[in-house]
Amino acid sequence: MTFSAFLTIIFANLLGAASPGPDVILITRLATKSRRHALAAVFGIITGVTMWVTLTVLGAAALLTAFPSLLGIIQVVGGCLLVYMGYQTVRGGLAARGAVPADLAQAEAMLGRLRGAYYQGLATNLANPKIVLFLSALIAPLLPPSPSLGVALTLIAAMVLSCLAMFVLMSFVISTARVRRKMLAVGPLIDILAGSFFMLAGTGLIISGLRDVLT
Repeated sequence: MTFSAFLTIIFANLLGAASPGPDVILITRLATKSRRHALAAVFGIITGVTMWVTLTVLGAAALLTAFPSLLGIIQVVGGCLLVYMGYQTVRGGLAARGAVPADLAQAEAMLGRLRGAYYQGLATNLANPKIVLFLSALIAPLLPPSPSLGVALTLIAAMVLSCLAMFVLMSFVISTARVRRKMLAVGPLIDILAGSFFMLAGTGLIISGLRDVLT
């Protein structure tokens, strides 16, 4: 693999990761309330990214393409998970409309344990297996037919670490004390909008998955 091809894969991967989607929405929502929770979610997301990137480099896309019903089942399960998460987020936002946090500490405390934010990030990322097909279309034309173990590990590490750096930077930029103070009053609205997005995205995955299973 040439160095230019390597950089092309990393850059295109970052563009895809930065596009508006469940991962970015989750980080943004949590970062407006708590830097620690946003970073916990980032590490959950990166755990999922590591799995998807590894499977892609190892050729999992061929398996999902050969058995579309398997992809469909995973999408339905992931979609249901996103819808549930969205429902819980909207419900929490509606309940919090009459109890806006008095300060940043209270806003962070209302998010619960960091472990929960980590699992939210992990579940959000794992909910959409189509990322394997996207990554495969990105990597396949540039990756040698039989890459060495060193090339495969270097590519996996570079893609994962570049996403980690981008999401951590995003978390730090959004979660400044000044931004979080300004967002205190609109926190419930952010929850409602983010939850609605998760429910729509999850519904889309369920419909797409059912098509793959039933056709």
